[in-house]
Amino acid sequence: MDTQKIEGLWTHLHWLAMLAEQGSYTATASRLGVSKAAVSQRISELERAAGISLVQRTTRSVRLTEAGQRLVDNTRGQYEHIAASFASVRELAGVARGLVRVTAPVAFARQQLLPRLSGFLRTNPEVRVQLEVSDRLVSLAAEGFDLAIRHSAAAPDTHVAWKLCETRSVIVATRAYLRKRGTPHLPQDLSTHDCLFYPRSTGAPMWSFERKAARKSAATSVSLPINGQFSANNSEALRDAALDDLGIALLPDFTAQAAVQAGKLVVLLPEWRVTGTFAEQLYILRPYTSHVPRAVGLFVAYLREQFAEGFPM
Repeated sequence: MDTQKIEGLWTHLHWLAMLAEQGSYTATASRLGVSKAAVSQRISELERAAGISLVQRTTRSVRLTEAGQRLVDNTRGQYEHIAASFASVRELAGVARGLVRVTAPVAFARQQLLPRLSGFLRTNPEVRVQLEVSDRLVSLAAEGFDLAIRHSAAAPDTHVAWKLCETRSVIVATRAYLRKRGTPHLPQDLSTHDCLFYPRSTGAPMWSFERKAARKSAATSVSLPINGQFSANNSEALRDAALDDLGIALLPDFTAQAAVQAGKLVVLLPEWRVTGTFAEQLYILRPYTSHVPRAVGLFVAYLREQFAEGFPM
């Protein structure tokens, strides 16, 4: 095939690489901003030009043949280099622009991230932020995300990571509930209360505590079973149940902060630190890449500044 015909297939090769990443024609079309039919037509044209099948299609999935994967592997580096070069040239204009795709946990995104986005967007009018709110641990590279915010015990070594801030778990309830059922002063007192908890396994729910300042002859750590009528795998749901006077909730501080500051919830057992339920750090992650768009760098710096003090109550 002559050079001119090969040059005419450059876009086709890029779309094939996108199909390999996304795993479906629908997802590839959405990522590229084109129709599913357009993607299918380009792949068919590329197969005719190559004279060999590049994609295996079934009713449930799409995957590349050996020839298709070899083609993608051999051209991926060149396209990444082109994209990085183009991005660096655009940034010579001195204005951050482009799309920043971010994924973040549901509760954190709704309560803490969204209220802070407007400041960044007003300061950077040429930048667009696309936020996916999900507790699913997505693959940043495979799904095309620039950044992820993760509530994690440690930063994974598979990504570039910045510590956003520390976070802690708190035990909270309304004053109305405490007037009716009494105020616990020790973790053991929780055995007589309705506890609102995040289910972690099919076994009996347990809460664990460490005394912040241990006294002589006093227990420094306690793990105990708790009981309650309601559990949920979302901290917002647990907070709302606590606000409805349904019991004592264990929440991450970023979920409890607004209600505690407003006086709607009271923090209990201040001499004890909750352990083992929620992670104690928030991180910003990005994939390893040779070029980081200016918009991504600015967004990371903005978030680190915004959350530098954590979630004081």
